[in-house]
Amino acid sequence: MAGITISSAVRANLSALQSTSEMMSRVQEKLSTGRKVNSALDNPNSFFTAKGLENRSSDLGTLLDDMGQTVQTLKAADKGITSISGLVDAAKAKANQAAQTSSQTQRAQYAKEFNELMTQIESVAKDSGYKGKNLLGGTGNDLKVTFNENGSSKLDISAVDFTDTTSSTGLNLADLATGTSGTATITLTNGTATTALTGGSLLTADSEFAAGDVLSLTDTNGAEVGKLEITATTTVADLEKFLDDTEGVSAALATNTMTVTSEFKLTLSSSSTEVGSFADRTTNNSVESGFAKDSDIDAALKKLKSAQDTLRSQASTFGTNLSIVQNRQDFTKSMINTLEEGAGKLTLADTNQEGANLLALQTQQSLASTALSLAASADQNVLRLF
Repeated sequence: MAGITISSAVRANLSALQSTSEMMSRVQEKLSTGRKVNSALDNPNSFFTAKGLENRSSDLGTLLDDMGQTVQTLKAADKGITSISGLVDAAKAKANQAAQTSSQTQRAQYAKEFNELMTQIESVAKDSGYKGKNLLGGTGNDLKVTFNENGSSKLDISAVDFTDTTSSTGLNLADLATGTSGTATITLTNGTATTALTGGSLLTADSEFAAGDVLSLTDTNGAEVGKLEITATTTVADLEKFLDDTEGVSAALATNTMTVTSEFKLTLSSSSTEVGSFADRTTNNSVESGFAKDSDIDAALKKLKSAQDTLRSQASTFGTNLSIVQNRQDFTKSMINTLEEGAGKLTLADTNQEGANLLALQTQQSLASTALSLAASADQNVLRLF
């Protein structure tokens, strides 16, 4: 300050005290922040190098979050495939059950249950998404995972379409026909074809039937589903009851015509080879059940096996993708730790050392204060002369 004169001894001690205070302030800042480099002014090289490491660590941290979401998306797809595999196994069981029975009615029921399983497969595939991405949902659901900050390391994960079981590029499993009913007619008249037979009339009154003939019912596989031996006392009502008692078959007599309705393709034939005997009749079912024929069941089982192979192959592919992403996830975590550790070595303070420095500076400050006091006392000696 202008106009004030202090001795060199006092000035020197004051300067030392100020310098000590400044150093104490810097040490206290290091202790409070935990960093020995808090700005570019402290150490430009260390500050900017550490900043670069921290920025890269932050970028990798963002990518790490994306990897975690990709892992969950792959897990959701894997859960979907597992569930679909179970449904395909259930469909195979239905096909095997159909193969083990000759009842066309039961086979038709199994075909309906098979179709319901196909519907559930599609539903599971549609529900296997995670955060808007469904790897079982086909087009628009492919995933791209980036592993490094410049995008040069990545993994493309292709989606498949299991939401439509009939797709040839997916599971290739078509729904089965449930079948339609068909009819055949038997005209019943007496030998002159002028008088209609009633329920109580003898069946042998019609020239097509004779005692000893055996009327057989066979399905589309040639399996016999019913047999009636005609005797001299067999009536039209007996024939109608025989047809009604056959599973999946019904008969109705109106005037001189008996209409036979069958849920499956049914052939009525006689054992007689005599001229004028009962001619074969087959119901006109336009569509048969998907499990009506043994060959149809074999074809369905073959497709189900192929679908199961497709599921297993896709599960393996997704499993490989999951393994890659998880390994890169672990690697990225380790790399982030390495970058943060490197940045810390450049900027973090050794609190033990800085604590010791502060203690030393406090001692030095105390000594400087004492020295300043002594220097000021020396200047005051002149007052003793007065």
